[in-house]
Amino acid sequence: DLASSVKTADFAKAYPDYFFQGGIQEHNTATVAGALSAKGVLTFFADFGVFGIDETYNQQRINDINDTNLKTAITHVGLDVGPDGKTHQCIDYIGLARGLYRAKTIVPCDPNQTDRVIRYVAGTKGNFFIGMGRNRWPVMYRNEGEAYFSGSYVFEYGKMDVMADGKDGAIITYGGFVSRAFSVRQKLSEKGKTFAVINMPCVDEDDEAVMAKLASLPVIVTYEDHNVNTGIVPIITKSLLKLGFKGAFLSFGATSYGASGDTDEVLASQGLDVDSVVKRIGDGL
Repeated sequence: DLASSVKTADFAKAYPDYFFQGGIQEHNTATVAGALSAKGVLTFFADFGVFGIDETYNQQRINDINDTNLKTAITHVGLDVGPDGKTHQCIDYIGLARGLYRAKTIVPCDPNQTDRVIRYVAGTKGNFFIGMGRNRWPVMYRNEGEAYFSGSYVFEYGKMDVMADGKDGAIITYGGFVSRAFSVRQKLSEKGKTFAVINMPCVDEDDEAVMAKLASLPVIVTYEDHNVNTGIVPIITKSLLKLGFKGAFLSFGATSYGASGDTDEVLASQGLDVDSVVKRIGDGL
């Protein structure tokens, strides 16, 4: 019953024989979708994050045990779902999926990267969770006005994207927070500090080559609207520990269930708005 919200309505019109709506039966839908994928049918299960993994975790666990080939597109993740309130703000999906041995989670940062990610998971065996927000995330551009993830770009699992360089520190983020990280970077540059912006779409993987370069910087920051304890922090800190990082480390993420309100208001209530992040980073320099 969420076809319009998860943007599968157009697919349903174009390919009605290949579209099935499960209604308010998330557990059943996750089971059927997993079974179809195990029988050789390329299957996408699209739902809000709180229904696609939180509500159906046991079914997804059984899918993982059965080594299915399900592609679960979970939308409305993170505090990005501000107006829907804490019951619908899926701020734990990365940590939950990490508990599954075979599943992989990818959170693309804009429409173009999402396109490439979907092509990748469709052609790759295994269970995948693809995280997307409620709001429209902007297309990311280079300084020359060229879209980052256009043209010959091909998504590579496990690769971090160095979106901007910096010598005073790096902000590691993903999804809709990449554009916000650029706003943080701009305000820090006005204070004479240059920070790199690193997109980490594969939230369970550290890109060893990129991390080796970042380890020499004086400050590393993680920035996300996921539970700060179970998002990318464990992956990044483990990597930095192995690399002997001796700089300062700051983590920004959800520290409690969110309030209900405009997305920017909800983020500000947890110190995740651009100005609060800039101030805290600046205080630590």
